[in-house]
Amino acid sequence: MISGIASMAMSKVLAELSQRYEKSSGQAVSVLAVGGVDAARRVEHGEGFDFVVLAADAIERLSAAGRVDAASRTDLARSDIAVAVPAGAARPDLSSEATLRQAILSGGTIGYSTGPSGTHLLRLFERWRIAERIAPRMVQAPPGVPVGALVARGEASLGFQQSSEFIDVAGIDVVGLLPPEIRMTTVFTGAVCTASREPAATRALLAYLASAEGEATKRRHGMEPATSPS
Repeated sequence: MISGIASMAMSKVLAELSQRYEKSSGQAVSVLAVGGVDAARRVEHGEGFDFVVLAADAIERLSAAGRVDAASRTDLARSDIAVAVPAGAARPDLSSEATLRQAILSGGTIGYSTGPSGTHLLRLFERWRIAERIAPRMVQAPPGVPVGALVARGEASLGFQQSSEFIDVAGIDVVGLLPPEIRMTTVFTGAVCTASREPAATRALLAYLASAEGEATKRRHGMEPATSPS
């Protein structure tokens, strides 16, 4: 059994592709999906996973800490940040940075994540010099809880997260991606953990996950293959 840990953004893609790989190769694969912060912490603490899939910068930090094999790093998918509102609610204008800024200033509660999308959003608010004004209306989803769930429950009027995490969430409308001038693409990368007892078999799995066979699956779940042009 090859075991891995990954952030929630990649959970559906990895579940489908791992199941397919298991059928074709006979190699059993298990993937635990948790919040990205928790996943990085568990690998950093030396838990016995064979591989980890996280945003590229998190994998870089784990590599520097000696917790993953740097030579095994494999880019798997790209994802942009999307905006969602409760089903049937008014949709913000995403045509430009200025219109989105105005929608945030005049809107209600703002849901964001602990992952890369949340970090990007907080930096954006600081650059816009509105962070303090809107701080009372900011709602951060706990690790492992999708922002879409906050939006669906009415706890957030606007939700920001990786587009893949809004797929098939009931009770929300996905408005679209951030305007081009403030768009941020996250690359999700896999790597063999130094704690792995099956490094060769794990490398073979990562090669499969990055191959053309997974492209349709990634797109169906709101992502793009990592090798696709920007």
